[in-house]
Amino acid sequence: MSQEKSDTRVKDGTNPQKSRTGLDRIWHAGGYSLDGLRAGWHETAFRQEAIAALVLIPAAFWLGRNWVETALLAGSALIVLMVELLNTGLEATIDRIGPDWHELSKRAKDMGSAAVLLSLLLCAGIWLAAVFERFAK
Repeated sequence: MSQEKSDTRVKDGTNPQKSRTGLDRIWHAGGYSLDGLRAGWHETAFRQEAIAALVLIPAAFWLGRNWVETALLAGSALIVLMVELLNTGLEATIDRIGPDWHELSKRAKDMGSAAVLLSLLLCAGIWLAAVFERFAK
């Protein structure tokens, strides 16, 4: 695609990412993903969960007795981070719509928060079961 056509798409509000293909698309998508991680880092909850994941993921390789246990332990920590990022994105979208209180906005934010809670409970359950299996038997 020519540079002129790409510039036109930016000016008319169309997402230039949609016109990219191949490695160029992958390269730019990776950059957007890093931007998302940087934005997430500014959220206290994500930062706390990321620091916990920095401890839990290496510990998963020590605690897990096989690749399945290791994957479940590490994966559960990563799922918490993924759900937190999605929740933060949802909250940002709702806040972008407007600061006024609305029942649907509250419901959406509450559901996002509930999703984070469920991911944390899943992670805690997997880790507690693994620790119990390893040390209590």
